[in-house]
Amino acid sequence: MLILISSPQKPILLQGHERSITQIKYNREGDLLFSVAKDTVANVWYSVNGERLGTYNGHTGAVWCVDCDWDTKNVLTGSADNSCRLWDCETGKQLALLNTNSAVRTCGFDFSGNIIMFSTDKQMGYQCFLNFFDLRDPQQIEDNQPYLSVPCSESKITSAVWGPLGEFVIAGHENGEFNQFSAKSGEILKKAKEHSKQINDIQTSVDLTMFISASKDNSAKLFDSTSFDHIKTFKTERPVNSAAISPIMDHVVMGGGQEAMEVTTTSTRIGKFEARFFHAAYEEEFGRVKGHFGPINCVAFHPDGKSYSSGGEDGYVRIHYFDPQYFDFELEA
Repeated sequence: MLILISSPQKPILLQGHERSITQIKYNREGDLLFSVAKDTVANVWYSVNGERLGTYNGHTGAVWCVDCDWDTKNVLTGSADNSCRLWDCETGKQLALLNTNSAVRTCGFDFSGNIIMFSTDKQMGYQCFLNFFDLRDPQQIEDNQPYLSVPCSESKITSAVWGPLGEFVIAGHENGEFNQFSAKSGEILKKAKEHSKQINDIQTSVDLTMFISASKDNSAKLFDSTSFDHIKTFKTERPVNSAAISPIMDHVVMGGGQEAMEVTTTSTRIGKFEARFFHAAYEEEFGRVKGHFGPINCVAFHPDGKSYSSGGEDGYVRIHYFDPQYFDFELEA
């Protein structure tokens, strides 16, 4: 039984990008939502009403990733212009520019907000690297010298997040593998291969003990962050671009669609592009939300679990508030 999850109000539509959305991220309190897209702009919005707070201007290529630190002081973005940039969240001032040899695909602050990691693409003869900088050491930033740079020769990193306590980074690769890279030594602590195709997205649970992966192999999977034990699998008929874990319910939301190259072959008016809700324990799909005119590239739950957002190939970010029935909904086992 599928329910169409309705919201008590119309979704809030954020129109601040001219090209497809690549990532959206809430800050820890959830009052701000960051969005980046293929149009060089990073935007920050008030999540409660969809008002745009400001932009972070400076990138000259598609922006692939964004992250915000624990106390919403700094913002990190990585772009196809071969740079990773650090911004003052409040003023929009650029605090640091880290130049790379290839596009920056993933980026993130550790729990303390002192260490950043980012990965670069394998392109133009350069291999993929996972770089770590300590922001407390201005010399590293000045010399553009990470304290640790890990080469990934086998398969490039397509998604990465910090694990619990900032001890390691969980990286998903183009070949469907996961690796845990130690943030101290750079060595691989654990490996897993549960997906047959590229990992498109990794997101952690609110306490960082679990993570969910979204893959091109039409599935999303739930894992234990530390042991890499595979806990659950959520299957669909299409590639999954993004998946997120609810902070308050046993729910996961998934967004996907088709391969970008096949988008033109179908009518987008049909609105096949729904966010899909699965029960985390029963692996059962129980609801869908329509809306985007094109594949959904990223999804994120608000930290209070009462709303979620999705960013699409259509360039829009939509914030959906759940109606009261959603919270009382019980899956009939």
